[in-house]
Amino acid sequence: MTVLFYTHPVAQQHDPGPGHPEAPIRLKMILRCLEEATVPGLERREAPLATLEQIQRVHPELHTSRILAAVPHEGYVRIDSDTVLNPHSGEAALRASGAACAAVDAVMAGEAKRAFCAMRPPGHHAEPMTAMGFCLFNHVAVAAMQARAVHKLSRIAIFDWDVHHGNGTQDTFFDDPDTLYVSTHQSPLYPGTGHVGERGIKGNILNRPLPPGTGSQAWRKVVERDVLPAIDRWRPELILISAGFDAHAEDPLASFALFEEDFAWATRELVKLAEAHAQGRIVSVLEGGYDPAALARSVVAHLKALAEN
Repeated sequence: MTVLFYTHPVAQQHDPGPGHPEAPIRLKMILRCLEEATVPGLERREAPLATLEQIQRVHPELHTSRILAAVPHEGYVRIDSDTVLNPHSGEAALRASGAACAAVDAVMAGEAKRAFCAMRPPGHHAEPMTAMGFCLFNHVAVAAMQARAVHKLSRIAIFDWDVHHGNGTQDTFFDDPDTLYVSTHQSPLYPGTGHVGERGIKGNILNRPLPPGTGSQAWRKVVERDVLPAIDRWRPELILISAGFDAHAEDPLASFALFEEDFAWATRELVKLAEAHAQGRIVSVLEGGYDPAALARSVVAHLKALAEN
């Protein structure tokens, strides 16, 4: 099974500065691990720049221009306490959204059934008018709108298994009855959103906050009981994954206790649903994961599961 793998060198040049957890070593370790691992059918592609039209389907022109104008010629610019730009950050963010759009185009064209975007900075905290939580543009939201605007899909499902709630993605689609957003995340934890009662305009938001210390058995039970049936009922024409791996037991920014095989298991279950409803189409976008070694192992396990027939 071919899996398209989008990345670009500029994603390693985006650098929020010394000591920042969202560091270039994250992607470097993924690529290094892939050199040693065998993922059958992996086809590497260069992440293109997103167009302003693609970005502005989610982020109004005021936000887009403000972020791109803030990119420094040298040194660093701090957007908030967590979100820092260097001279390469604008291009990296545009190519991260561009990768997500290109992946949607490729799977819709039948070039492959599945794709993974190994880019940074991440995106799921970026609200339409606010950059936050390491995120400038919301790549998975931009991908969903690419699927809608260009490929005329009417039913899209997003599963966000990052340990932090994707407030930006939820905010983007809260009033969109044709997009299902499902999240499992630690609570309490940044950004403090993602309560069970946040259900969207027509029940299109499903949040499953879980306590610190949640391990494999408890997480899989929630995914099996609530997440997978919700996606199955939705009958999506495309499944998008906000693939954060900071729910791993070794991650320093949270307190879940998942392992590589948990992400692989969830991936296989999503593949089944994609085959049933979406002609097998899945586009996965890297979000968090701040222990570089655990992140890299988890990405490889995720890719291998995507590649299974």
